[in-house]
Amino acid sequence: MKDRYAHIIPESTKVKVVSREASLCLLCRGGRRLCGKSVCPIDLKARAFVKNLNVVDKKEFVGSSPPSVFVGRFGYPKVFVGPMVPPMLGNTEIMDLPERWMGESVEDIVSYRYSLIRGKVLVPIESARTGGRLIETLQELAMGASAADTEVQFLKVPFGSIIIDDNSQPFGPSAPMKHFEVASLKVDHRIEKAYYDGDLRAGDAVMDLYTNGAPVSKIQRAFSMGIFGTLKNRRLVPTRWSITAVDSVISQRLIEEIKDYETVDKYLVFVHAYMHNNFAAIFIPRKWSFEWMEAWFPGTFWNPSSSLPSVIGDYESYWGRTTYPDIGGCYFATRLAVTEFLRGIRRQATVLVIREILPEFPLPLGVWFVRENVRSMLRSKPAVFEDLRSALKYIKKFMRVPIVKWAERSFILKDSLLQRRIDDYVRRVDLL
Repeated sequence: MKDRYAHIIPESTKVKVVSREASLCLLCRGGRRLCGKSVCPIDLKARAFVKNLNVVDKKEFVGSSPPSVFVGRFGYPKVFVGPMVPPMLGNTEIMDLPERWMGESVEDIVSYRYSLIRGKVLVPIESARTGGRLIETLQELAMGASAADTEVQFLKVPFGSIIIDDNSQPFGPSAPMKHFEVASLKVDHRIEKAYYDGDLRAGDAVMDLYTNGAPVSKIQRAFSMGIFGTLKNRRLVPTRWSITAVDSVISQRLIEEIKDYETVDKYLVFVHAYMHNNFAAIFIPRKWSFEWMEAWFPGTFWNPSSSLPSVIGDYESYWGRTTYPDIGGCYFATRLAVTEFLRGIRRQATVLVIREILPEFPLPLGVWFVRENVRSMLRSKPAVFEDLRSALKYIKKFMRVPIVKWAERSFILKDSLLQRRIDDYVRRVDLL
């Protein structure tokens, strides 16, 4: 398939295009927009690769890491770990700081990800505590407060893949690493303090850093390098797992706090649209429970062939949940944004958050995309209603999927709309 993009990716470039056999991309080949997207995801990725052609053909280079590290998950409990470094010097912090990506174009975000060249070395997860020069250097990098100048030597030329599938988040080229050196590094002393406290449990360290204003993405980075926890329990954590773990830990601590607050006294509704995604949230004046739902439209990565939107979701009651949500890490990312808002207004509520992913959305960008969009939505002024039906009528104007379709799949909506609640019964008795 690479020949279709030869005008973008020269044959000398160490990159391949991988697609499922039945992918619509094989029929379209980037030219006919059969998927309905405003931007071809393959073109997006291919053009991002071009910016790094001067590095892809080298085995060593210097650059300023944002700072950034990556821990893989394949082969666990032995994993590939290494730095992520762009082929440039200077202030590169934005390349791995999702909290600053709202408002950026999808082209810029993909470019940030593909600009980071990843070195990798296979190590056991226990090396987080047993150390070694490379691991200690990567842990220092993970504690970085700002971009750090580095030098990387690879065993072979970095190689990248443009993957077309239903989870095609962008990642830059990678190669086995021979040597890594950090020339200048300023550490975040809040994270460094947690690192040297061998008696502090990981969950407490995460919450202390969050309370003290450390960005969630930086806490996740340090968590993945096994910087937190009692010394005997420290492990490397795959980056994907560390993102969900930190979102989960912080939001669970916030849930414990907001349960001591009174409920909201009216129905609060928020709506938000960004980059061909629609979001809505409704805060119901009842004790804490939470539900996150998504509707993937036909032509999107998770729903490529159906003729109707696919609606999925997960729920937790006041007492929480004991299983991992089928909907994945976005559940905890959304829960974090919701509990941040409730703590800010010192209230609790039953909360339903829904998202529509439209066909024009070019490709999945990561869990951060959901967390930061829901945060942005909850910073806006809500519409206020006295009853649920009025709130849903308002949401109906902004969402493409009919409310009845959400209600068919939503535990919270079915419970609120169809079940007679004891408090409603008591109020009716009081009026007699």
